[in-house]
Amino acid sequence: MPATIMIADYNPAWPDMFTAEKARLMAVIGDHVADIQHIGSTSVPGLGAKPVIDIMIGVRVLADADAYCIAPIIGLGYEYVKAFEVELPFRRYFRKDNADGMRTHQIHLVEIESDWWERHLVFRDYLRTHREASEAYGRLKRELATQPFKTTNDYAEAKTDFITAVEAQAFAWKGE
Repeated sequence: MPATIMIADYNPAWPDMFTAEKARLMAVIGDHVADIQHIGSTSVPGLGAKPVIDIMIGVRVLADADAYCIAPIIGLGYEYVKAFEVELPFRRYFRKDNADGMRTHQIHLVEIESDWWERHLVFRDYLRTHREASEAYGRLKRELATQPFKTTNDYAEAKTDFITAVEAQAFAWKGE
């Protein structure tokens, strides 16, 4: 059965949903993290998105995540998906669904000095400040959502060329 991709119109409640979840996370792991950021399309005002709050947690060293963060995050109702570390050993991934089984949040826990951290922030910040890029991304996502994909990862892969091009523009814009 093909994966169903739903792109919702921008919801102005998404930043508040992030802020509330960040507070919950800080209460249980705040002593062990360097920063927590709202990333992904729900963090870009006006951009349609899969209605899942993407959270990026930065730690100084990944060993801190393993020692101090995984169990408390699980305690907040997240599922820790260790299997994804085979492909991305530098990231710890968590997901949380609501009572209806719909994904509501996902966490990407990485080192704060990592390429992953920097790329996601510069992409987000560029989309926030360059309306034409945000609108083009929104159109691409809605177009792709109409196509049959075997998995949501296939949908994500279909966005890669666009994201890579925008990241290059974003790093040039940032001066790196």
